[in-house]
Amino acid sequence: MKISEDNHGMILLLGASGYFGKTFANELRRRGRSFIPLTREAFDYTRFDFLFDYLRTMRPAFVINAASYCTDPSEGPEDLDREKAMSVNALLPQMISRVCLMTKTPWGHVSSGSIYSGLKVLEHGRWRQEKDSTKPGLADLPAASIAGFNETDEPNFSFRFPPCDFYSGTKALAEEAIREIGECYIWRLREPFNERDEACNFLARLKSSGVRGLNSFSHLEDSVRACVDLWEYHAPFGIYNVVNPGPLHVDAIAQRLHGIVQSNRFAWIGRDQAARPALRGLRSNCVLDASKLLKAGIRMRPATEALDDALDRLETTHCGVRATEAVHHASA
Repeated sequence: MKISEDNHGMILLLGASGYFGKTFANELRRRGRSFIPLTREAFDYTRFDFLFDYLRTMRPAFVINAASYCTDPSEGPEDLDREKAMSVNALLPQMISRVCLMTKTPWGHVSSGSIYSGLKVLEHGRWRQEKDSTKPGLADLPAASIAGFNETDEPNFSFRFPPCDFYSGTKALAEEAIREIGECYIWRLREPFNERDEACNFLARLKSSGVRGLNSFSHLEDSVRACVDLWEYHAPFGIYNVVNPGPLHVDAIAQRLHGIVQSNRFAWIGRDQAARPALRGLRSNCVLDASKLLKAGIRMRPATEALDDALDRLETTHCGVRATEAVHHASA
């Protein structure tokens, strides 16, 4: 197959139909970028031979792996869920890394900040790790006395450092396998949110998510823009915490949601609260340090500003009665 000149600068997007993939596709269109969106239904990119031949033929300038599989921690993953999570979250990135190394193709992988638990606290002039970011009093500490995990910190919520949930374990395995292979960005997003009705939106699953206390968050569109910026600005390859700066307390988010009006269209906020039991499994609660992203010249809005904007858009887009009682008790 003859390669046209138009392929120069073309991006290959894997997992294009997923939660992250759709947002990457929208961002690439907004920038006028030439890209090929691939889904497993159209092309089985999980097969080494298929992907290797495709990259050799198409010669993309960059590959984005936005594929991810999240088990349901509120019910406990079944064997099939575990198999899918291991395949998509851990084995697929390893295979992609080898294909990209062999074809000399730079690429980016969407990872997760859920491989950490807790935050850092300054005590007596020294930083110590506190694995429980839900401890009372942490939110009252001065901002200068708390910090998040940076990209050089060893993940402490993984199969190597149990206990952890299965999703976090598979994400940590992938990072360990690919971080030293070829030219790769590892983008760690944390509890993505925005104003839209999407099942993976943190605001829609606040109660059943099991997330509590102080945490970092990633406004979905902000984060995807930052990921693409890292490549376009030729930032050094490596791991980046792609989160809006500044931790937020989940109780405060729940209180803000309680004050928002809703209509029938707006009932997706907290819609899974009545149908699902309370979370029974382990769940990561953590704060990440975004200073490396800033040093690379990539700026994201403070988390408070991004949340305010998302909630303001909710209020201006929808109208009706007050938020449900389930949302009111989301922090209980």
